[in-house]
Amino acid sequence: MVAETSPGPDATRRRRDPERAERILAAAARLAAGRGFPSVGMAEIGAEAGIVGSGIYRHFASKEAILVALLDRGMTRLERGAAEVLERAGSDREALSLLVRDHIAVAVEHRTDLAVYHREAHTLPEDERRGLRRRQRHHVEDWVHVLSPLRPDLGDGELRLVVHAAVGAIQSTLFFRSGLDPERLAELLVAAAHGCLGVDPVDPGR
Repeated sequence: MVAETSPGPDATRRRRDPERAERILAAAARLAAGRGFPSVGMAEIGAEAGIVGSGIYRHFASKEAILVALLDRGMTRLERGAAEVLERAGSDREALSLLVRDHIAVAVEHRTDLAVYHREAHTLPEDERRGLRRRQRHHVEDWVHVLSPLRPDLGDGELRLVVHAAVGAIQSTLFFRSGLDPERLAELLVAAAHGCLGVDPVDPGR
């Protein structure tokens, strides 16, 4: 008779519902965006996600692991969007406009996630924080790379300054609820970001 064996950890992970993990992350982001991640408890996250608090540990080993996953998800969205833009854009000016619009889409559609990213990145463990900052720098360099030939009047430091200003203009919406229609909000943010960059936007319908 062959002895029964318990499934290994890899098999257990495969059975876990990825949609439940996403619900946990979304719930944590909503709660943390309102009052800060440190004040949010695991039981609250579970209740917000519609599961018992102990069920969270089937997906995340700790509350810190939830934060790491949240911030990683936010950065990954921006990286993937930038990679797609740079692959399909026909010119530097088009690429810049598409980078602006993609960042605005993330800020508007995933507002709570990005707000948590903004507020809590400094609380990560040192290794995680360094890795995240490195990815942020690489993302900025994508913008600088396409902006540089469009603004030959600017030096390296000036290029990075205006890119950071444009990103800051976009992310200002994370901390101010204007009540504007999303399309109007995006339109104003496009104008603000391009104003910082000193380059006219490309009409996406052209």
